Amino acid sequence: MGCRAWFAVILAGWGCLPCLCTPAAAGPKSHVGRATTADQRVSMDHIDHADWDRLLHSYADQQGNVDYRRWKTTSTDVTALDQYLDTLSAAEPALRASRQAILAYWINAYNAVTVRGILMQYPTTSIRNHTARVFGYNIWHDLLLHVGSNTVSLDHIEHAVLRKLEEPRIHFAIVCASKGCPRLLNEAYSAERLEEQLQSNARVFFATRANFVYDVRQGMMQLSAILDWFGEDFGATHEAQLRAIAQLLPDEAAQQAARDGSVRVSYLDYDWTLNEQVDAEP
Repeated sequence: MGCRAWFAVILAGWGCLPCLCTPAAAGPKSHVGRATTADQRVSMDHIDHADWDRLLHSYADQQGNVDYRRWKTTSTDVTALDQYLDTLSAAEPALRASRQAILAYWINAYNAVTVRGILMQYPTTSIRNHTARVFGYNIWHDLLLHVGSNTVSLDHIEHAVLRKLEEPRIHFAIVCASKGCPRLLNEAYSAERLEEQLQSNARVFFATRANFVYDVRQGMMQLSAILDWFGEDFGATHEAQLRAIAQLLPDEAAQQAARDGSVRVSYLDYDWTLNEQVDAEP
C-alpha cells in the first residue's frame, strides 16, 4: 500500500500487496456521502456514529463476517448506510478534535465506505475483483467519500491520514472486506472506548490461527502479511516490530520470544476471499 515500485507488485504476483501503486490510469469515479457547505460542517468530536453502530450489530457477526446479501436486499438499511455516510461528510478535518475522535472517525469511515463499495458490487467473491491494476475502476482509488470541502479515497484514508497518526493498531481495525483482514468489529469505534476496542481487536487478530502461528520447537513465528506490508509502522527494525506486537500475542511463550527477538519470522498467505457470512453466500 502507498506508492512503491511496480516491480514490488510484480514480485508479489499481484496477490499480496493490496494497493501499493496508484493505477496508471484512473477509473470511473463513484461518490458517497454528500457535498456540504462550510456552515454545515462540524468537528469530528460531534460526529454521531450511532447509525453505523446499529448497522454493524445487525449485519456483522462476532467473527467480523458480514451478511452482505441480506443488507443488499434491505433497502431501508442501504439507505441508512448512505445517510451515515452523509453524516461523515459533515466533518471538517481542519476543526479541533480529540485524537481519539479523529481515529474513531477515520476507522469508521474506512470500514463504512468499504462496505458500501462491496454492496455496490455484490454479489462478488472478493474485493480484488474490483481493484483494476491499470485501467478501469479500482475501489481503493475511485470510490470517494465527501469530507468537508474535499473527497477522499480509501487509499487516502489509510495512507495519508490513518498511518500518519502513528497508531499502528489501526491495521487491526480497518477492514478491506477480506478474510485475511482483522475482523470487522460489530460495533462502531468511539472516542470514549477507542483504547479498549483497538486493544481487544488486535488481540483477537493474533489469537486467530490464520493470522499468527508460533512453533516453539522450531523457534518460528508465522505472521499475517499485514506485518510484512506495514512492518515499518511498528518499528524501524525487525526486533522493534516484534517488541511492539509482543503484548498482543496470545500466550506468554510467544510474548517472551517476541520481546527477546529470539525467533525466525515468515509471513502467511493473505486470504482475499470476501468476509461474508457462510450461510449468506450467493
